[in-house]
Amino acid sequence: MALYEHVFLARQDVSSQQVEALTDQFKSIIEQNGGKIAKVEQWGLKSLTFRVRKNRKAHFTLMNIDAPAAAVAEMERQQRINEDVIRVLTIRVDELEEGPSVMMQKRDRDDRRDRDDRGFGGGGRFGDRDRGDRGGFGGGRGRDRDRPRRDDDETASAGAE
Repeated sequence: MALYEHVFLARQDVSSQQVEALTDQFKSIIEQNGGKIAKVEQWGLKSLTFRVRKNRKAHFTLMNIDAPAAAVAEMERQQRINEDVIRVLTIRVDELEEGPSVMMQKRDRDDRRDRDDRGFGGGGRFGDRDRGDRGGFGGGRGRDRDRPRRDDDETASAGAE
C-alpha cells in the first residue's frame, strides 16, 4: 500500500464538531477500502491567502494515510461532492512523519512566545540601530538645514537653473 499526506479545507461557517464528523466520514471510506489512517491533526480555523469559493478562512485538517490508490481516489471523489469541503490536496510520500507536523510545532512555539518579543516596534533585527539625524525633509535637496549656506552652494544652484 502507498503512503499519503492528505489535507482538506472545510468552509469557515461549519463548526469544529462538523469538521470532526467529516473527518470520521472520510476515515471510514479509507478503512472500508482496505486502508488505515495513521494520524489525524486538526489545524483549526486559519486565514486563507486569497478567497476560495467565497471563503476567507477555512478549517484545515491533515490525515496521514496508508491505503491503496483506489481508496484515496474514492475519498477525494466524496470530498469533491461534499459542499462543506472547499479544497483538497493529497501528496504521495515515501514515509509518514512521526509526532506532530510542522504546523502543530509552529503553534506550540507561538504559544510559548509573547507577542512583544516578535521584533515589532523596537528591539528586533533593525530596531536597535541608531538612525542618527536624517536632516530636514523638503527644502534643501541634500543640503543640511543646520549648515550655513556657502557661496559655492549658490553658484551650484544658479547653474542648475
